[in-house]
Amino acid sequence: MFRFIQRRLKTDSSDDVETKKSNEFPIELFTSVQMNVENIKNLLQSPSDLVVREFTLGNTTHPCAVICIDGLVDMNLVNDKIIKNIQIGISTANKPISFFGDEVLTELERGVLSTSELSRTDSLDEAVLGILSGDTCVFVEGIDEVLIIGSKGWESRGVEEPVTEALVRGPRDGFIENLRTNTAHIRRRVRDPNLRIENHKVGRRSKKDLVVIYVDGIVHPELVKEVNRRLKTIDLDDVQETGYIEEWIEDSFLSPFPQLQSTERPDKVAANVLQGRVAILLDGTPFALLAPTTLISLLQSPEDYYERWQIGTLLRLLRFFAAFITLFLPALYIALVSYHPGMIPSKLAFSIASTREGVPFPAVVEALIMEATIELLREAGVRLPKPIGQTIGIVGGLVIGDAAVSAGIVSPVMVIVVAVTAIASFALPHYSVSISLRMLRFVVMIGAAIFGLYGIILVYIGINIHLANLKSFGVPYTTPFAPMFSRDWKDVLVRAPLTMMRTRPAFLKTKDEDRMNRGRRS
Repeated sequence: MFRFIQRRLKTDSSDDVETKKSNEFPIELFTSVQMNVENIKNLLQSPSDLVVREFTLGNTTHPCAVICIDGLVDMNLVNDKIIKNIQIGISTANKPISFFGDEVLTELERGVLSTSELSRTDSLDEAVLGILSGDTCVFVEGIDEVLIIGSKGWESRGVEEPVTEALVRGPRDGFIENLRTNTAHIRRRVRDPNLRIENHKVGRRSKKDLVVIYVDGIVHPELVKEVNRRLKTIDLDDVQETGYIEEWIEDSFLSPFPQLQSTERPDKVAANVLQGRVAILLDGTPFALLAPTTLISLLQSPEDYYERWQIGTLLRLLRFFAAFITLFLPALYIALVSYHPGMIPSKLAFSIASTREGVPFPAVVEALIMEATIELLREAGVRLPKPIGQTIGIVGGLVIGDAAVSAGIVSPVMVIVVAVTAIASFALPHYSVSISLRMLRFVVMIGAAIFGLYGIILVYIGINIHLANLKSFGVPYTTPFAPMFSRDWKDVLVRAPLTMMRTRPAFLKTKDEDRMNRGRRS
């Protein structure tokens, strides 16, 4: 039923988008500069940051106008490369302005303007969109077309190390909120002429720039076609962040697990597109999306490949162990203490019983109280400024834990279990996976409180059933285990030496499977 509703929603939204697109007609421009200027002013309600510079072409009386938005453009470029060039270039032109006619814009394009980004349009919608995107429009009297000149120059954050994906060894640059800077990061790393960057506009009102990046000749063509199809179904006023896109185009919005991988690291995007995946970048956010993804890839880190294979394997195994602790440790404590004390060694059982003496709550209530407290402290630490947030997280945890034990509300062993669980969740490289496991941890705890170990096993089976049915752009989420691709096991739990990983992942069905020459010595 849920899948039927999901398909209907996406189908209906796709039909609505096509209907709206078919009903949109471009508003044509006038031949009068004054009428075009007034039309744009009325459309934008004459904002204070709208720059309109009206002048004459060269030493003639032929009207001309330049329109842009202050703060979105590089004003030095507008003054020196556009206005100044037009005035000087037309004055020194070989033929009189009266002889130009409709060829004025052509003369400006070829012989006057020295900027690299130039386009022409006869649509008022495209002209206004260009102005609001940071471009400059040039209107000339007697011509119902406009020159759109690329002049973007707004302030942006400098390139910094990603905060959410810090590495001990690896590149220190990360994506920023400027789309062209981000695509340049990918170009620097993938100098392949087959690298493709396809442009989209998303948001019916914001019309933000979005790009789809892949390597032609490696990626499966159907994957690119499916990604573009889903992106075209987006029907929102504004798309603030790639999280909007992720929720819209994922296979199942009911699943707690992420079906697209988000990252701030250009090296990670470059490595994945060379494997045969597709990257999605949006202007205004440093987070890129990678499709498709699997549960195993979400537990891997770029650092696994920057260190030697033995170290990468050890780090990866520690990460899988941390995921197990994050999901099951509090539930195992509840089940063993409440239902199966006989499975605990005698000395440890006596020690736990002595620490729980006087605690008024059963183990499940005790665990829920402490886990909820830890989640509150974690959230408070994230929202507060960095120096204060770190202090609140450390001091708050120590003070509350010590006070709870002293008051006899919780046992010391419970504090240790919750603390180890919290530390293990921070060892996971992907924030969305960490949140998913933290959510499911409460479900496993409730199952342990009701049925003990049997409840844990039942919830674990339910999670596996869900994972086995989950897909990311047609790729099963549990790949390469179910379905089984034994060739890809060398890069799952164990990170094999690079000389052994000669092929790309089999489940991506890439057109070019070889990563290196097969005839080369191992």
